Amino acid sequence: MRIDILTLFPNMFDGFLTESIMKRAIKKEKVKINIIDIRDYTPYKNNQVDDYQFGGGGGMIMMCEPVFNAVESIRTEDSTVILLTPRGQTYNESKAYELKDKKHLIIICGHYEGFDERIYTLADELVSIGNFILTGGELPAMMITDSLVRLIDGVITSTSLEYESFNDNLLDYPVYTKPREFRGMEVPEVLLNGNHKLINEYRESERKRITQKYRKDLL
Repeated sequence: MRIDILTLFPNMFDGFLTESIMKRAIKKEKVKINIIDIRDYTPYKNNQVDDYQFGGGGGMIMMCEPVFNAVESIRTEDSTVILLTPRGQTYNESKAYELKDKKHLIIICGHYEGFDERIYTLADELVSIGNFILTGGELPAMMITDSLVRLIDGVITSTSLEYESFNDNLLDYPVYTKPREFRGMEVPEVLLNGNHKLINEYRESERKRITQKYRKDLL
């Protein structure tokens, strides 16, 4: 898989790509991630990428020409262009599974007051990460990239994915490690007896209980 992220602030991705699972996925060549500076594609002086909006109003608007130039320089028949915007459908785990099978993703990060409306014509999909506003699309781009890269075969073990939260619309079961007792809180005895049938039954029951308690909307 190849992921190209278009941004005005490429340095924001330095730590994201050089730590933990993302770093290992890139090193194992499970994914190729390119951070593309939109400013490199502007025809305007002083690397200008934004301007005041026609008709008046607060804030600066991302200009369409630099974004069109950037997308068109890398887009192929295999590309899926994602625009991060409040207009999009809310991102979830099923969308992550869908995107992880794409050959090439182009993710456009917004900034300032918004996009020139014509930029929307570039998008194959509009995606939002929730009903709140951020200063730019860089953090959502990292979140989406992280969520789908970890699903690619060989990035993490398949058993780690089997009972994760949101699989089957249920949250994950509770997990414990050493010590067996801490400040009066003990590990459930069923996890210590080695009976895997009982352990699996307990974990499935706990998934339902926890989902009912904390995220009833998933049921």
